[in-house]
Amino acid sequence: MIRQYEELSGAHFAFTDRWGGVSAAPFGELNLGGAVGDDSAAVRANRDLAAKSLEIDPARVVWMNQVHGRDVAVTEGPWTDGEIPAVDAVVTVRRGLALAVLTADCVPVLLADPVAGVAAAAHAGRPGLVAGVVPAAVEAMVSLGAEPARITARTGPAVCGRCYEVPAAMRDEVAAVVPEAAAETGWGTPSVDVVGGVHAQLASLGVRDRRRSEICTRESDDHYSYRRDRVTGRLAGYVWLA
Repeated sequence: MIRQYEELSGAHFAFTDRWGGVSAAPFGELNLGGAVGDDSAAVRANRDLAAKSLEIDPARVVWMNQVHGRDVAVTEGPWTDGEIPAVDAVVTVRRGLALAVLTADCVPVLLADPVAGVAAAAHAGRPGLVAGVVPAAVEAMVSLGAEPARITARTGPAVCGRCYEVPAAMRDEVAAVVPEAAAETGWGTPSVDVVGGVHAQLASLGVRDRRRSEICTRESDDHYSYRRDRVTGRLAGYVWLA
């Protein structure tokens, strides 16, 4: 199933779960990640299925080679030379071009300013949160005419702060950069709330229209979770402007 949200402004956001595809276990069923060990033909079929269910052209979807950094690429279309750049955010001013982000606990961040005609997708895990990939994506949008107060932000299913256990020193390192990300697990140990940290960053940048998924990937059997399963598929978030 794919949850799709359409704004009156013409911004489209969508997040997948793990069902409705052709991948076999342990990637069953709708694995959209091409670098997790799944059969490449199955991944291509799943990407086609997901795009067509959203009524977008699979050939007009832009993917990233995500590396847990803060680099941003601006694109006017899918990569033509076969080399997908190693970035964790992608921005476009091309309407109808869908930007995709892959996750399996990290936060998929989808951004759009329909007035300026600018959209962005970012991959924010703990390292990306600290590195500032979300502020970098917003900065790139602003350089193309977007205004933070007009940006709509949606974050999809991700591991929650109650489940993302880390050593106390690691939590302190994150909190030194993003204090709002400091958290505690449901069993009383140190943790990081990446979703909360992302939304705090967006708020500090002046992005007011923010909504988050309440789904924790580690807790949900309908979603892939690397922390729960290790060998697993990838979910996708999509954003595009009509």
